[in-house]
Amino acid sequence: MKKYIIIRFLQLIPILLGITLLSFLLMNTGTADAIDVMENNTGGVLSEEEKDALRAELGLDKPLPQQYVVWLGKTVRGDMGESFVSGQPVFAMFVSKLPATICLTVTSILLTVLLSIPLGILSAVNQNRILDYIIRFLSFIGNSLPNFFVSLLLIYFFSLKLKLKLLPVMGNNAGWKSVILPTLTLALSMASRYTRQVRATVLEELNQDYVQGARARGVKEKRILYFSVLRASMLTIVTLLALSIGSLLGGTAIVESIFMWDGVGKMAVDAITMRDYPVIQVYVIWMAIIYVCVNLVTDIVYHYLDPRIRLGEEDA
Repeated sequence: MKKYIIIRFLQLIPILLGITLLSFLLMNTGTADAIDVMENNTGGVLSEEEKDALRAELGLDKPLPQQYVVWLGKTVRGDMGESFVSGQPVFAMFVSKLPATICLTVTSILLTVLLSIPLGILSAVNQNRILDYIIRFLSFIGNSLPNFFVSLLLIYFFSLKLKLKLLPVMGNNAGWKSVILPTLTLALSMASRYTRQVRATVLEELNQDYVQGARARGVKEKRILYFSVLRASMLTIVTLLALSIGSLLGGTAIVESIFMWDGVGKMAVDAITMRDYPVIQVYVIWMAIIYVCVNLVTDIVYHYLDPRIRLGEEDA
């Protein structure tokens, strides 16, 4: 296992380097460079001589490959530059936004798991019955509604229709109540999608020979379901959760912007609007690191969940 982890980790390094190179090149393909953007954002007027002096000071007059090497070296050391808009260190800005995004990710994943797995199993066990049709219909509706529409519905209901105003609809400064509406928005679509996936996976496992054999030996149905079928279905569930964790940790830009949730996603949207290139680069690198690490962790979890994967690698 240690050897496998080391090999997989070494394979991820070129991927990260390639993503950093691609993001750096994309940030330098525009007609305006960093000095022009800073001038536009601050509202100042600089002469061409002053611009050239600033470019020389920042190293923007050097060849692009040399700029990339210098930028990558600073990034590895944690020096990701300063924001063109606020002038603050980009890494400090990013770290300050990260806890809000992590909080929203954890609550959304927990609520999704608590809803999708029991409903998916319940729908599979009651296949082609009324309860199954109801769950499938509700999951279809929930999966069809985009997040921004659900966000607006919740805001409309809790801010205009519900006079008690039990839940805040903007910001994340009201304690645990602030996270409820964004969590509901994200978990609704994910739980609807995963309920159908869990149902399909459980139905497939229920038709396997080992289930029929266990029933023939008199094993109780609940024991078969929870100790055999559910465990065999965990590969699919883990894969779905890994994808969701990656996207959520990257910041759900639309939901965070609508609810004014001060997380990584909202930071990225504001940076794109203001053409704050250093912040955008940090966000791209963060997204790459997330998906690379999540994929690595998922592969490791696969080894513990399914012995067939370990046996296949040993045979190879």
